[in-house]
Parts: sequence; structure tokens; C-alpha cells
Amino acid sequence: MSFHLTLIGIGTGNPEHLTLQAIRAMNAQDLILVPHKGAGKDDLAALRRSICAEVITNTTTRIAEFILPTRNEATLDYRQRVDDWHNEIAEVWQREITANGAPQNVALLVWGDPSLYDSTLRIAARLTPAPDITVIPGITSLQTLTAAHATVLNEIGAPFIVTTGRRLRDEGWPEGVDTVAIMLDAGSAFTAIPPEGIHIWWGAYVGMKEQIIIEGPLSQVADEITKTRAKARANHGWIMDIYLMRKG
Repeated sequence: MSFHLTLIGIGTGNPEHLTLQAIRAMNAQDLILVPHKGAGKDDLAALRRSICAEVITNTTTRIAEFILPTRNEATLDYRQRVDDWHNEIAEVWQREITANGAPQNVALLVWGDPSLYDSTLRIAARLTPAPDITVIPGITSLQTLTAAHATVLNEIGAPFIVTTGRRLRDEGWPEGVDTVAIMLDAGSAFTAIPPEGIHIWWGAYVGMKEQIIIEGPLSQVADEITKTRAKARANHGWIMDIYLMRKG
């Protein structure tokens, strides 16, 4: 049975970041799927539940939680690891939708925006039959970071690159740009580059009540960021951080 899948950008966990379009879409669903990472990692699922409790007034909308599969890090090829993981997630979605009566309107709440460094759309493409898909844009962590620091993403007329911590660590500073935004960093990839002449704007849990921000010359604040990040991760059991760096 075909169904309609709505991917709703919910910002960074702050209910005030929801757009009116997102709130209307949430209230139009038969079923909202909420991923759960297992024991000790309930914070992100709890944030989604609290957002639903605050804005959903439609009494027929159901919330179904599912355990998110873990990625098999034993596979050597990175793309193959991700591809296999996405297949597993799609299978779980399919199973949960069927178990909940195969509703016509199903949604997932996506951190930030479904179109920026997120794989929800790629996973949705693996569902059978292929659903009709609507994407509701959301405020991204990159926007929230620059707002928290009261700074701008780009210099006048200048390009910038958004990339990952893994690529920064493996490949160094991207050529041809003075401004780099780093997402999906497993841990302080900025320590892999020469710090001289680089300014960093770093933030963790941006937009949430736990928000932490640090900025300054990379040579002066790198150690502080690394220590702050480790402490925050230990306290919460997880961390979402992002940072902007600029030469000159």
C-alpha cells in the first residue's frame, strides 16, 4: 500500500525553531516515527517527544518509537558501511509502518533540515513501494551557530565550503576558500590542521538550553574546545557540535 511520507525539519531541538508549516504538518500525520538509540541515549528521543507534546493537538496522531540500528564499523569501506546502515534503517521504518496499520500519512522529525548533511531522503528512497515525499525545511545548526556568535557565514563576495570533520582530518583545509564550516565531526578535527592565522567559532547543542559556544584564534582556544567537548559528552552521553573557521 502506498503512503505519503513527510520529512519535517525541526531545527536543533528548540520547539521555538519550528515553523508554522512544520507544526501544521505534524498535526496532519497519522503516525510519527521517533528513533531511539537505546539505553543511556534517550535524550534525543526525549527531545522529539517533548516537541510533539508541545505542538500536536490532533488526538489521532500516533507516536511510534523504534530502535535505530547501529552502523557496522567493521566494514573497511566507509561508503559501504553507510550504505548497509541505510538499508537496515529503511527495513526498520518499513516494519514499523506495517506494524502500525500501514497508515496513509507518516512523518519523521529531522534535526535541522532534511536537505543539509542528512540522509533521511536517501533512506526514504529505499522504501517499497516508494512513498510520495514532502519535505518541510527547518532551521539548521549552521544558521543557529552563526546566530549564537552574532557573526556571518561568508565574507563579501567570497565562497565558503561546508564539509565534514573526517574530510578535514584526512584532506586538510579545502583549496580555494578562506571560510570552512565543519559538521559531523567525531572529535576535534581542527587539531589536524596548522592553527596559525585561523579564527574559530565553535558551538555544541546550539539552540538548546545546554548550548555552549567558544570563539577565538584557533591557536588559543583549541585545547579549551577539546576539553569542553569531552566534558559535555561525558555529562550528556552524546554531543552535537559544529564550527566555522576562517583564515586571516
